[in-house]
Amino acid sequence: MIEGFNLVEHFPYTGLFLLLVLGCLGFPFPEDATLILCGFLISHDVIKLVPALSVVYSGVLMTDVALYSFGRKYGRRIVTHPRFHRIISPERLSWLEERFNKRGILFILIGRHLVGLRSQIFLAAGVMRMALAKFLIADALSSMVTIAVMVGLGYGGGNSLQIIRKDISRIEHIVIFVLFISLTVYLLRQYYKSRRTSPD
Repeated sequence: MIEGFNLVEHFPYTGLFLLLVLGCLGFPFPEDATLILCGFLISHDVIKLVPALSVVYSGVLMTDVALYSFGRKYGRRIVTHPRFHRIISPERLSWLEERFNKRGILFILIGRHLVGLRSQIFLAAGVMRMALAKFLIADALSSMVTIAVMVGLGYGGGNSLQIIRKDISRIEHIVIFVLFISLTVYLLRQYYKSRRTSPD
């Protein structure tokens, strides 16, 4: 996983896109972590806001459509496919089909934000041969929310680190003071505890 983030360091836009694609293929690069990293890089002026959002948005949509396409190609045989049988079981596929029948496009809108179900939902949408246009509309709208939240978290975290760096000396003094008070309280408690337990 570290190698993937080194790629982002040297080729940030290409790296972010490839991390999303590799995550879709089963490599240990979670989509949410990549989006948070994107926000972090934006906050440190490593990449620009508009190009970065364009790259990750297109990457997210392409990987989602890829999963949908695999589901559409293999149908219910997806549960025995060497790569995808670990992602979706026959029982889970049946459960997802029931939810699709009840909620349809709403299930895509909501399900995209459920990390454990995300890939399974896209595969199931393909298996059930949901119209590609309908899938794209639902996924495009839902992806905007995911990207806004995750990139926003990364951006906020990056800004917080910058603030911490500026105030590092003040923070060090606060930490030392808190440790001193904690140690004093601990020693006093130990002293009075020993006084209470000692024989008269």
